[in-house]
Amino acid sequence: MTDHTDIPGIGTLRPVPALDRLDLVAPPVARALTALAAQDPALASSALVAPIDPDLADTETMTRAFGMDLALSSNCILVAGKRAGEERVAACVVRATTSADVNHVVKRLLDVRKASFWPQDRAVEASGMEYGGITPVGVPPQWRLLIDSRCASGWSCIGSGLRASKLFVPGELLAALPAAEVVDGLGA
Repeated sequence: MTDHTDIPGIGTLRPVPALDRLDLVAPPVARALTALAAQDPALASSALVAPIDPDLADTETMTRAFGMDLALSSNCILVAGKRAGEERVAACVVRATTSADVNHVVKRLLDVRKASFWPQDRAVEASGMEYGGITPVGVPPQWRLLIDSRCASGWSCIGSGLRASKLFVPGELLAALPAAEVVDGLGA
């Protein structure tokens, strides 16, 4: 079983196994972790969760508050574009030390003329997660799930679907999520 001492740069946070504390994650995240546990119990058991003050949920604030390495955090942003009247949505996961290359890489992968960040209200409603806690774990299956290759190895601190906690997952778990596509150069 994995514990927090395996995670470099974690600072003072002390996460526990997420499968033991599904009450700390949003319902879509709990369902996704439970489904992963049915398919790959060892991989699912590597997911950890830590409760935090919701006022500390923003990446830079959390990093300072807990003495974390910023490079440990990965952000999930929602991007959409249209082609022939069809909206195409992608959840993009990039290291907090980078930004998603929306204007080139994401636009090309979605095959759209213009790609934009989704408005907060749409992101919350469609994901079933809180803004500032949106995570790739449990995103709707019709969305593309783009994982920067730098997030597919090592640990990532990501949202839990709630602002009141954070997930810690190995890159192997992110790459194993349903429909995950590992993309070189997604984060610039």
